Amino acid sequence: MSKVSTSHPFTLESVRNFNDGPTDHRQAELNAVASQVAAQYRADAMSPVLVSGYLRFAEFALLALSGVVIYALYVGFGTHLVWEYPAAVLTGSLVAVILFEITDLYQISALRRPWSHLKNILIVWSGVFALMALAGFIFKVSEEFSRVWFGSWFVVGLALLLTARLALARLVRRWARNGRMERRAVIVGGGGGAETLIRSIEKQPHNDIRICGIFDDRDNRRSPPIVAGYPKLGTIDELISFARIAHIDMLIVSLPITAEKRVLSMLKKLWVLPVDVRLSAHSHELKFRPRSYSFIGSVPMLDVFDKPINDWDSVAKRAFDIVFSLAGIIAFSPVMIATAIAIKLDSKGPVFFKQKRHGFNNEEIDVYKFRSMYTDQCDPSAVKAVTKNDPRVTRVGRFIRKTSIDELPQFFNALFGSLSLVGPRPHAVAAKTHSVLYTEVVDGYFARHRVKPGVTGWAQINGWRGEVDSDEKIRKRTEFDLYYIENWSLLFDLKILFLTPIRLLSSENAY
Repeated sequence: MSKVSTSHPFTLESVRNFNDGPTDHRQAELNAVASQVAAQYRADAMSPVLVSGYLRFAEFALLALSGVVIYALYVGFGTHLVWEYPAAVLTGSLVAVILFEITDLYQISALRRPWSHLKNILIVWSGVFALMALAGFIFKVSEEFSRVWFGSWFVVGLALLLTARLALARLVRRWARNGRMERRAVIVGGGGGAETLIRSIEKQPHNDIRICGIFDDRDNRRSPPIVAGYPKLGTIDELISFARIAHIDMLIVSLPITAEKRVLSMLKKLWVLPVDVRLSAHSHELKFRPRSYSFIGSVPMLDVFDKPINDWDSVAKRAFDIVFSLAGIIAFSPVMIATAIAIKLDSKGPVFFKQKRHGFNNEEIDVYKFRSMYTDQCDPSAVKAVTKNDPRVTRVGRFIRKTSIDELPQFFNALFGSLSLVGPRPHAVAAKTHSVLYTEVVDGYFARHRVKPGVTGWAQINGWRGEVDSDEKIRKRTEFDLYYIENWSLLFDLKILFLTPIRLLSSENAY
C-alpha cells in the first residue's frame, strides 16, 4: 500500500500527470436504472450559496428603502440634513448585513428556521442602532436627527426582516422538498466506507446534500449493488455521462487516502467534469491541519477540485458578459450591417451560418457566424476544416474570416447565455485533426468544457487559432484553455478582451 504525505498529494497537476495510460473520456452508455435516475435530476437546481447571497442584497435594499421612505414621509427632504439621513440609512443597512453575516444568520440552517434565530436577529438589529446612537453622540449630531424617525425605522426594519425571512423560509422548505434547492452528490466507491459516509451525512440536520447514487468499478462481490439504501448505478466511466445529464454538483470519493494509486486513477477520469470533487476524511486515520478540511455538517472532507467559476463568480462573469456583449453589439452594429449587405451582394444564400459545437458540460449548442462559404458548400458538421485558399470560401468570406468579423454574431450568443465573451473557443462537434477526433488526440480534452466556451480566449490571443492541421496545435490550444480555467478572474477576462483586436488583426493563421 502506498504511503502518502500529509501535505495532501491530490493536486490538479499530480492528477493530470498521473501515468496509468490514456484515459477515454467518450460518453459511456448508461444502464436503464442510471438513465432513469439521471432523468429525474435533469433540471438545474438552485445554489444555496446564491440564495443566501440574494437575501443579503434584498435585506440591504429593504432596510435602506424603508429608512429613506420614513425620512421622506416624516422629516421631508427640505431639511438641512438632506445628505446626512440617507448616509446614515445606507451605513446602518450595510453594517446590519455585515453583522448578520458575521453571526451566521445567512446560513441555510438559519434561513430554514427564522423563529429559532429571532433573538440573534433582534440583538444584531438593536446593536446597529446602538452603534448609530454612539456615533451620533461622538460626532455631536444626535440632537439634529429625529427620534421618531429613529424609532420608526427600528420597528419597520425589524418587521421587514422578519417578514422577508419567514417568506424565504417557506420557499426554502418548498425548494428542498421538490429538489429545486440542493447540492446533488454522487458517492464514488462503495462498500463499508461508503455506507459509513452516507449515514454520517444523513445525520446532519438541515442537510442540503441530495445523494443521487453510487458508482464503483468493482464488481458486486467487492462492492454491494445497494449501500445504505442507495443503488450502485455503474462504473466510473459511466459516471461521466451520468454527471453531465443529472447536473451533479459534487463527487465524494469514499476511498481511503492511503489507496493513492487507485484514487489518482479515478480522479484522472473525473477531473474533466465541472463539479466539486471531495475526498471523504470521515474514517481516515491520517489527520490533517483543521484548515485542510471543508465540512458537510460535521463530516470532514478534503477539497481535491473545485468547480471553476462557481456561485458568485458565475454571477459576476454573467454580468460581465451582458454588459460587454451589449457594448460590443452597439459598437460593431455598423460593421455587422455592412457585412450582411456585402454577403448578400457577393453570393446567394442566408447571411448567417449556424453550427453545432460543444458547450458547457459537453452539451451541444448552436453557434452563429456570418456565412463565409458558398451556401451549397457549407459544412455545418465541420468534417473538413477550412484550409488556405479553400475554394469553398467566398471573396467576402476570406476577408471576414481573416479579420474575425465573421465571429461578431457570437456577441448575441454571449448575450443570451450559450457562450461567454471569454473562454475556450467552442470546437465543432465532429472536429478532427488528420481524421482523428480531438478527444482522441488530447488526454483530458473535455476538461475545456468545465466552463462556458467563449467568443475569444487565451489560446486565440496567443496565436493558436485558425486551421488545426497537427496534433500539436490542438494540444497547445487545450493547454492554454486549461491555464485560463485554472487562473480565471475578471481582470484576466478584461485583459483577454482588450488584447483580442490587437492580436487577432495581426494573426496569419486565419483563412
